[in-house]
Amino acid sequence: MTKKEKVNFVIKTLKEFYPTIPIPLDHKDPYTLLVAVLLSAQCTDVRVNQITPLLFAEADNPYDMVKLSVEEIKDIIKPCGLSPMKSKGIYGLSKILIEKHQGKVPESFEALEELPAVGHKTASVVMSQAFGVPAFPVDTHIHRLMYRWNLSNGKNVTQTEKDAKRLFPKELWNDLHLQIIWYGREYSPARGWNLEKDTITNTIGRQSVIDDYYKLKKS
Repeated sequence: MTKKEKVNFVIKTLKEFYPTIPIPLDHKDPYTLLVAVLLSAQCTDVRVNQITPLLFAEADNPYDMVKLSVEEIKDIIKPCGLSPMKSKGIYGLSKILIEKHQGKVPESFEALEELPAVGHKTASVVMSQAFGVPAFPVDTHIHRLMYRWNLSNGKNVTQTEKDAKRLFPKELWNDLHLQIIWYGREYSPARGWNLEKDTITNTIGRQSVIDDYYKLKKS
């Protein structure tokens, strides 16, 4: 299979598996999405979705959020991990949204990445899911699968993002990044991986990855 054929196979298979694509993080607007994405760093989406209703019951907009202290935010979000850093980030970005952006989440990568605790990946998720701007946020699932599928060398997430954007059509980026995340969780996880159920890796996977899988299985 040529690289182009592999890419087309990935697109086709993911469309069959996920004709409608659920959004992993519960939110109602760009602000609540931004906060949820920030909380999801090194935390599962399931846990985030359990905690955000508690936080948003107190404050679901920047004006109410800054009425809370960093300590109060920290107590609510503690189960998400990294709460000292995340609580400062949520409070700090809420303050800046009020001071610089009339309380609205800005619709540009540059402005988003200037906010406290907001990196490129968080900005990409917000741009794609809140504003529909083509982006390809790379999380651990996408990074792992692009390597397993021999579509990227796996050196770092920056390179993986470049490769994904080069290989996949821009109009599909927003759907594909979510489809790959769901596929990675359900069929190609890091632990407890069953290659027989992983149609894509089984068909186009990197040979060394497949060989290692069977070696481990034998041992």
